[in-house]
Amino acid sequence: MRRIQSHCLLLAITAAALSAAALPGSKPEDLGFSSERLQRIHLLVQRHIDAGDITGAVMLVARHGQIAYLDVEGTMDLDTKKPMTRDSLFRMASMTKPVIGTSIMMMLEEGKLQLGDPVSKYIPEFKNMKVAILQEPGQGQGKPPKFYTVPAEREITLKDLLTHTSGLSSGPMGQSEVAKIRRQPTETLADYIPRLATTPLEFQPGTRWQYSPSDGFDVLARIVEIASGVPLNAFLKQRLFEPLDMPETSHYPSDAQMLANGGEFRGHRLLSPITVKLMSSVHIPYTLPGRTTGEGFGLSVRVMQDAIVGNHRISDGSFGWSGAYGTHFWVDPKQDLVALMFIQTPIREMRPEFENAVMQAIVK
Repeated sequence: MRRIQSHCLLLAITAAALSAAALPGSKPEDLGFSSERLQRIHLLVQRHIDAGDITGAVMLVARHGQIAYLDVEGTMDLDTKKPMTRDSLFRMASMTKPVIGTSIMMMLEEGKLQLGDPVSKYIPEFKNMKVAILQEPGQGQGKPPKFYTVPAEREITLKDLLTHTSGLSSGPMGQSEVAKIRRQPTETLADYIPRLATTPLEFQPGTRWQYSPSDGFDVLARIVEIASGVPLNAFLKQRLFEPLDMPETSHYPSDAQMLANGGEFRGHRLLSPITVKLMSSVHIPYTLPGRTTGEGFGLSVRVMQDAIVGNHRISDGSFGWSGAYGTHFWVDPKQDLVALMFIQTPIREMRPEFENAVMQAIVK
């Protein structure tokens, strides 16, 4: 979890919050916004609170490295009616994936791994994996799908995991087998990850995009440990959270302003601008089966490839990700903008509504 400070700014990759003094605020008009139009974000939040969709929210918009809008609304506890605050805690869920993606990029820059490396180079058990072929769909919780397996046509790579094109734990066949060997509370990544190699892939590597909810990035986390030589929690603390002034970020991380700054924050350079560009480029086009129309995929983040085709309001080239509990962020390099939505209810329709409310407020 991550405590959101009074000036929380989402930087192009994990979902992040900054200390109160980290970023200056400014008048919206000085940053090219209409103050009146920005209030439509407040109206959006209030509408969903009134409808009972959410109990409260923290919403932030920044441009040119300065806070233009910060709104805190509603309550954080249904029973006590405790008001939502800038310090409220939110579960980030899958918005932690860009944190692992950043860690992999750091190891890439240090020459300790390559995107095209097979996973088996670091975890030998992942050599000679199998692919599941469906015979009979499952029926409810009591009857898993029936399938047989064939050899994978090639090994899965680090890039496959980063882009959700590996097939690892990406659907009902693989996940039915993962459930049998699930990680126990006392186990480390080193204990658990090799067992994942015994489960079948959902499809031949690279042939489609299908989300791997947790296991794909757990494998990447283990590779970070192997490449860096330190446990993941120590790596994240020493290499990301302390340099980014995120002292309250736990092993369940969120993100920071570093990516929007091209890999640098307050004198600490974590990634080069070229690496940030690599991370936020389209590696998987939206035309690959499984992807959302108009939305490509980069290295741990979605990338808006064609907003017109996809009926989106954000700029082409914008990138970000969302969490299962409703959190959402994106970075818009063309507009030099980052926007962050913290809620704790999975209301998917709020994502495009928030994007529209932000973009319509830009007047110059």
